[in-house]
Amino acid sequence: MRRAATTPAPGTVQYERQARLRPFPLSAVVIARNEAANIERCLRSLAWCDERVVVDDYSTDDTADRARGQGARVVQRRFDSFAGQRNWALDHADLRHAWILMLDADEVMTEGLRAEIEQRLSAVADDVAAYRLCRKTMFLGGWLKHSDGFPVWIMRLVRRGKARFRSLGHGEEPVPQVDGRVETLRAPALHYPFSRGISDWVERHNRYASREALLETENESRWQLGELFDRDRATRRRSLRALSRRLPGRPFLRFAYQFFFRGGFLEGRSGLAFSLLMAWYEGLIVVKRWELDRVQQGQEL
Repeated sequence: MRRAATTPAPGTVQYERQARLRPFPLSAVVIARNEAANIERCLRSLAWCDERVVVDDYSTDDTADRARGQGARVVQRRFDSFAGQRNWALDHADLRHAWILMLDADEVMTEGLRAEIEQRLSAVADDVAAYRLCRKTMFLGGWLKHSDGFPVWIMRLVRRGKARFRSLGHGEEPVPQVDGRVETLRAPALHYPFSRGISDWVERHNRYASREALLETENESRWQLGELFDRDRATRRRSLRALSRRLPGRPFLRFAYQFFFRGGFLEGRSGLAFSLLMAWYEGLIVVKRWELDRVQQGQEL
């Protein structure tokens, strides 16, 4: 009896070889810096795209060489923000197609998301400017469904000339205003933020905390009571974060929110570890802001 053929998993060599036989008219842009551990897996999962471009922040490892080895085109630009890198690619990377998919190097396309993108773009309405999608955050061998607040919707598939990305802290506004409609892709991508180890994650978030603290001192966040109950999830999250920045005990509140309210305790040690790390990150922002305030007032540290 013949065995049914199986679909290779995204990110594998078999998947890439199969995808090369049927490229889809889509440009994929990957943001990277020192991502030798991740770039090949990410690009293999995008092998079905007709064009793959890596925007590299002058990596000091062999990220660029590995990307070229996968058949991707590499362009380089100093990182200012995620939104800045993505918008620069839209404007200056000489992309071939009208629709552009944006991923980070530690993200991986799934077969379900690939199939949904192909199906939706094959019959897309003229007034659709972008699509939002969600990610499954992976940590310690499992999916952080609860502590990471799944699903968090982010705009990642855009029609060139109809959508721009906007910075928000060290990251970007999940779904900014666009020239047209934003539709939703239900199948998720995979996100591996700890793929280079805990130490790397801590080093990166130390830098992110410095940026967040500086932005908080320069742009005091405002919140409105009505936005806390808005039907739009992104609006609720933005207003809740602005409110949390005015409350005492931010690190403890962050931990309680992710571990207890969001249900991180259901994920065992991975949910506990992630909630503790995010509470540490929140506390680091607070302390760095205190430091900035004292420096601006001419006081000793």
